[in-house]
Amino acid sequence: MGRKLIEFRGVTKRFGDRTILDGVDLTIHEGDITTIIGKSGTGKSVLLKHIIGLLKPDEGTILFRGKPVDMMSRREWDHCRARISYMFQNNALFDSMTVFENVALPLHQTTRLGRAEIEEKVRMRLEQTETIEVADKYPSELSGGMQKRVALARALVTDPEIVLFDEPTTGQDPIRKNAILSMIAQYKKKFGFTAVLISHDIPDVFFISDRILMLWEGKIAFQGTYEDASRLEHPMVDEFLRSLEGFRDELTGLLTKHAFKVRYDNLFRRKRPEERQAAAILFSVELESLCERAGHESAIQVVKSLCEFITENLDFIGGFSARQKQDHVLTILPGATVAEAEEILARLRDVMHAGALCDLEKAEPTEDRSESCVEIQVDAGAVDVRPYDEINTIIERAKSNQKIFARHLCKKRG
Repeated sequence: MGRKLIEFRGVTKRFGDRTILDGVDLTIHEGDITTIIGKSGTGKSVLLKHIIGLLKPDEGTILFRGKPVDMMSRREWDHCRARISYMFQNNALFDSMTVFENVALPLHQTTRLGRAEIEEKVRMRLEQTETIEVADKYPSELSGGMQKRVALARALVTDPEIVLFDEPTTGQDPIRKNAILSMIAQYKKKFGFTAVLISHDIPDVFFISDRILMLWEGKIAFQGTYEDASRLEHPMVDEFLRSLEGFRDELTGLLTKHAFKVRYDNLFRRKRPEERQAAAILFSVELESLCERAGHESAIQVVKSLCEFITENLDFIGGFSARQKQDHVLTILPGATVAEAEEILARLRDVMHAGALCDLEKAEPTEDRSESCVEIQVDAGAVDVRPYDEINTIIERAKSNQKIFARHLCKKRG
């Protein structure tokens, strides 16, 4: 966890007789991806607008790097605000301007850089976000995924320390939702910014979030990790987690992490000691590397196909599975030994063929890549499960046993 970057202390905001934020206390740490969740109308966007300075609190204090904003000079606050960038829900690209002109716009508006410096900076960001090949095109000529990438290039062109994302995946299908979230995580790692998201895309957004802020009746009901939330007793947290129990992962059809944990926690109850036996298999792909080589949407399609393969081959023998990370799937096999799990893996390795994972040909070629063929590697490892082992403990032990499970060379369409 990085140092404190933004703090709200007792922040209250009213609109007429309505109190939207009611004594909000929160902390956003440097380098984290922090996601704000809550019911519609709870003040998530209002909170985000306070961070960027579009709204001021009626009561309370907002601090940047430990200094209250209301004690800063105009010059100090302008300097802080210049370090914040905002990526709009609908991208907000101007159709009358080329991609290059759209990305250059914040530099023209907020800096005194000369034309040559602006062009150099824009070209660098376009190259880094792999959008240089569409620099002279107009937004209407681009796919939805490429438009998102251009919008992110524009948000990053001013070298911000903080990027605010307002519902970045609204209206997208499951593949594109996960592709956009993967892109945010990858570029956050690449450029080192702090990300703050508003999102309703649960549980997908949790795979990339370091911290979660839950807004409840104008207050922060919880701030911390998803794992911390599952151990907290609070009406909103209880309601929120209960709502996930019956959910399945929209992208993959697997259980959500919470539903998986509930089922796992019930696995050894009311069983005799000799019946308390299970094994686990951890499957994984290198999503970040695959995104770079195949594009985000194609990489997410591979994850989806892997999960469909796992469901088809392990559910009917009593296994249950969930993504623990965007590219990690854990399967529990009740009643199985680790030797039996390894035998199952050997059989699955034999039946898996290139078509089981190689959906790159099926995915729309929304992103240009130089490679006409992309290698996909899946790793897998089996481990025994002792009664009441923590899930994270199982994952770490299974990781140490992982070996190459399958490797396919897939030809991209386009």
